[in-house]
This record gives sequence, C-alpha cells and structure tokens, in this order.
Amino acid sequence: MRNEAQRGASQRDHVLLHQTGTDIWECQSPHRVMGMELGRRLTVVRLPSGRLWAHASLPPDAPLKAQLDGLGRLGAIVGPNCMHDDFLPEFAAAYPQAQFHAAPGLPQNNRALPPATLLTDDPPEEWEGVLEHHLVRGMPKLNEVVFFHRPSASLIIADLAFNLRPPKPWLTRVVMRMNGSYNRFAPSRFARSLISDRAAFSESIGRILRWDFRRIVVGHGENVEGEARRTFEGAFTSIR
Repeated sequence: MRNEAQRGASQRDHVLLHQTGTDIWECQSPHRVMGMELGRRLTVVRLPSGRLWAHASLPPDAPLKAQLDGLGRLGAIVGPNCMHDDFLPEFAAAYPQAQFHAAPGLPQNNRALPPATLLTDDPPEEWEGVLEHHLVRGMPKLNEVVFFHRPSASLIIADLAFNLRPPKPWLTRVVMRMNGSYNRFAPSRFARSLISDRAAFSESIGRILRWDFRRIVVGHGENVEGEARRTFEGAFTSIR
C-alpha cells in the first residue's frame, strides 16, 4: 500500500493549498490504494496564536512545504484515526517543532510515529473555542476523531465517510459501488463492519449532529458544501 501511495504522490500535480473559509486551507492529491484512486486531502487551520494546525495526509514535498511555511509556523499535527497514517511519519519529521496529536491506538499501529499526545473530547488550550473534537465511539479498530472548526463551520473527517464522485477509474467505480460509497456521501461497508457497539456509535453520531456545521471536509472525495448536516444525518440513519 505504501509503495502505491508513494508512486501516486510522486506522479501528482502540485495542487497547492487554497483557502476555503475563515482561517482554513485545503490541498487535494491523487492517492491509490490497492489500485483504487481514492484521493487524499490535507486540511490546515490557523489558530488564534497564529500557529498552524494540520490534519495531515500528504507528503510534505518542497512546493507544499513552502506554502505551509508561508502561512505560518506549524504547531500541531493530528493523526485522526488508527488507519489514516500514510505520510504522517514524513510530515512529522519535516516539522519536528510541531506537537503530534494522535487518535487512541494509532501510536501502537505505527511505530514510526513520534511521541504523541492522545486526542480525547477535550481540546488543548491552544485551540479551545476554535476546534472541537469527538472520538467516535463504538468502532475501536478505527477510533476516528472528528473535528469541528467553528470559524468556517466545517466538520472535518478522515475515513468515517467517503464522497467519491465521477469521473473515477473503472476499478474505483466497481469496488466503491460494492462498498456502498460511490457517487454519494456515505460510510463504506468496510467502515460499517468496524462498528462493534451500535448504541455507542449512534450516540456519537448524535453528538456530532449537535454541532452547527454547514460543510463537511472529507478525507477522500469531494467536500459537502450544502445541506451538510442533513446529508450527514441521512448517511448514518440506517446505522443508528
């Protein structure tokens, strides 16, 4: 998987960060997993201190690093779940001054990562009031931490749901249709299979829906820019 990811990264066009709301920037890149083109997104937030917070998933190549450095000093890198870890060691190594924050279980799954502060539902003082987060209960093999960025009213997720839209290569279309998450915002069947406590998971979805988000920033696919809360609720209705 890593070799394919690296090949995809080396072949990508350098689409750099662009601002999508108040104090939030994003960058997308092609990303292949087992032959499927899923894409990946880096999300960057400017904190009240002026330092940057990165929901990291791309290799910090020279053009991207130059633009990041131009925005400010990177102070925090987050690893949002136990599986979304490609390029995190490289990203952390490129910014040794940044504090690394990880979902519970991620440091044990990837020993190449630096020492981490584990993410809980309580935000660190540096981003309190700007970024809220919640560890989704009921799926401990994923342990995804989702984030709510108040200034841009953005819900930031990694693998909790996909939003892959046409056009996509045939293998991606076939496999993701079988996975129940092609051409719509939805959790994959694989993600659903990781739910071991439906009641706890349902409670977490309800908690997320209490946030007043108006867009969803996804790790894979296109962001949801309209009817975000309704779309999110609809995607998880059958599971709850």
